[in-house]
Amino acid sequence: MARRIFPRIGFFAAVALMLAGTSALARPVHIVAFGDSATKGWLVPSKDAYPAQLQALLRKKGYDVVVDNAGLSGDTTAGALRRFDSAIGPGTDIVLVEFGTNDLRMHVPAKRMRANLNEIIQTLRKRRIEVLLIGLGSLHLADVARENRVPYAQWTLPRGQYRARDHQHFNAEGYAILIARMLPQVEALIRQVEAVQR
Repeated sequence: MARRIFPRIGFFAAVALMLAGTSALARPVHIVAFGDSATKGWLVPSKDAYPAQLQALLRKKGYDVVVDNAGLSGDTTAGALRRFDSAIGPGTDIVLVEFGTNDLRMHVPAKRMRANLNEIIQTLRKRRIEVLLIGLGSLHLADVARENRVPYAQWTLPRGQYRARDHQHFNAEGYAILIARMLPQVEALIRQVEAVQR
């Protein structure tokens, strides 16, 4: 009788060790928020900028994630291409791309701006990184998202509401509203990444 019991105990112990090893190998889903001052969080504390708020909300919902803030105030799509490799490190799973308003402010031709966005997105996809494209205010980029077959979020809030003290950039409450709107898309991308990791 004892000879039959001990081999079974050994088997279950081995399975438990195997499962423990698998969970130990699992890593957080790494998200990079890649954009300009709207991503950086101009005039708000870093904890209130959207990347930090998004990370806190996702973790509260039970997701094992890290959200890095790779926003740079004043950046353009050309600048994004120049700092691409330093902003998007190894192990990145998802990138939230938000650029274009500074291009318009600096009178960069819309065709050039869209070409740069295409290059950013296509480079990410070649690296097997999931992408969510974000359009800000009056800048609509749904056509770029469709062309590249990536999900899209439009950041619009009523004029003069949910703004920082410059009356243009978002405050903490504004970011919270925008995050809630795009959360289903971010969650869908996380599920895709987790499915591949399994």
